[in-house]
Amino acid sequence: MNSAAPASGRLVAYGCLALSMSLVGGYVALSKPLVAAFPVLLLAWLRFGIAALAMPHWLKRTPDEPPMTPRTRWLVFLESFLGNFLFSICMLFGVSLTSAVSAGVIMASIPACVAVASWLFLRERITVRIGLAIACAALGIGLLALSPAHAPAPGSAASSSSMPWLGNLLVFCAVLCETAYAVIGKSLTGRLGPKRIASLINLWGFVLSMPFGIWFALQFDFTAVRFGTWALLVAYALAASIWTVWLWMTGLRNVPAAQAGVFAVLLPVSAALVGVLVLDENLSSPQLLAFAIALVGVVLATWPGRRT
Repeated sequence: MNSAAPASGRLVAYGCLALSMSLVGGYVALSKPLVAAFPVLLLAWLRFGIAALAMPHWLKRTPDEPPMTPRTRWLVFLESFLGNFLFSICMLFGVSLTSAVSAGVIMASIPACVAVASWLFLRERITVRIGLAIACAALGIGLLALSPAHAPAPGSAASSSSMPWLGNLLVFCAVLCETAYAVIGKSLTGRLGPKRIASLINLWGFVLSMPFGIWFALQFDFTAVRFGTWALLVAYALAASIWTVWLWMTGLRNVPAAQAGVFAVLLPVSAALVGVLVLDENLSSPQLLAFAIALVGVVLATWPGRRT
């Protein structure tokens, strides 16, 4: 399934994983204007609801797909609760209290977390190359953590917060949720198709967030939201619930979870770049070096597949 996959299939899988994590990093950063306009729990409910309207046809089981067993249903629920619902809540609250660049720093630990979890729960072997790739990710996060310039831009919401430590802690909780998402997703790809996984976990996310969403919606003034914010919300919902999930599950079918986790280094890279280019946050030379090292980790993880 993994090493026996054709080289072209592995390249497509690598591309799907890389694009998925880049999009996640982009919407993590762009969610900062959204959490300034909407309450976090209302924003999460709107995200799942908009996506649910866009993919009802993905819920149907394909002829070649076996019926779901009770274990598969439980895994689908866990995938949504941990990797979709809790990840969204922790990430949205976290980026509202810290900078996009700081969130990217913490999320650079995802590859190491996924590798350890896949070794513990999936019994996947961590090869020397994957270990070196994880070391690159760890070195990158170390450089970023020691850099004094990953503070939010002056005047931003995060800079005015008195609890950046809480934002960083919540982002790390999102890292643990993303780790569970990768490991459980690897189990699901052997049972369900990528489109059906995406639609089912989004539907569960909508149900889980509904009580909070309705309560906040009854008190919220929707007329005060500008058109540009609504457009950003739609793009965020489609990217977070449809595009990134489908791309990730498609790539994960032909790549071990530990190797796929290395592509998560593209999440902090894209989050930081969006923070700098769009949100006017600061990016220092040590951070650029850290991102370069992170990309070396991706090359280490994928190069053997391209050579074979």
